[in-house]
Amino acid sequence: MVEPDWLSARFAEHQDRLQAVAYRMLGSRAEAEDAVQEAWLRVGRADTDQVENPGAWLTTIVARVCLNMLEARRVRREDAAGALPPEPEAPHPSPHPDGPATPEDEAVTADAVGVALMVVLDTLTPAERLAFVLHDVFAVSFAEIGAIIDRSPAATRQLASRARRRVQGTADATDAARSPKRAIVAAFLAAARDGDFAALLELLDPDAVALEIRGAHAVAAFFAGRAQAARLALVDGAPAAVWWHRGRANAVITFTVAEGKITRIAVDTDPGRLRDLDVVLLPADRREQQ
Repeated sequence: MVEPDWLSARFAEHQDRLQAVAYRMLGSRAEAEDAVQEAWLRVGRADTDQVENPGAWLTTIVARVCLNMLEARRVRREDAAGALPPEPEAPHPSPHPDGPATPEDEAVTADAVGVALMVVLDTLTPAERLAFVLHDVFAVSFAEIGAIIDRSPAATRQLASRARRRVQGTADATDAARSPKRAIVAAFLAAARDGDFAALLELLDPDAVALEIRGAHAVAAFFAGRAQAARLALVDGAPAAVWWHRGRANAVITFTVAEGKITRIAVDTDPGRLRDLDVVLLPADRREQQ
């Protein structure tokens, strides 16, 4: 067993990085502090005789703690109808305010990009999030990450790649999220929730089709008072709606819009197809939240 003083010194040496890893994984300063504290307790009980790289070893312990916390969060989360994930907390202040920014500082302050990135990270599975954060932000190898999540390096690479596509898609999503179609879909969801038949008719083409229902009046009657749990989203880059539960889309509603009117509404609930979709949840318009 390594001397406690040596262990304390190594933990203190890497604490800033460990805090940055935990914050990036969890998106909460308070939870990140809890994760690092739990890691320290585990370190104190561990056999460190075979530890050759203290930094990598400590990062692995923190990552496993964060993975457990993400899994627990996912299990207990019961999304309220139409609710959005909470906005991220303010980034942790840099421990080096007067010196040059370290990679760990930059990883933490990068969270200031706002809700969009945190929302897309929240759509990832815990394993995807861990693979992306550890590899792309902290340059941990796929072999090391795979050992944490019990996956092969190749499978871990695929997890990180899938997560990366979603995160990188947030930049492309910006224009789509501000598009006229986004406004039409948002207005439709708001009118459906409110049971506003007249507003629904205004948004629908006279010959609109939804499922097996044809004609604007029939479609409006069907959706009036419905869609309480539908959330505005980008699905493969296009404005749409999803029924979201425990970090996954259970159904996707897509809209075809022509000349400012909705001409077709389709609903897909096939789990196989839904798994292959890139879904980015969008903040609700103010009128949707009223």
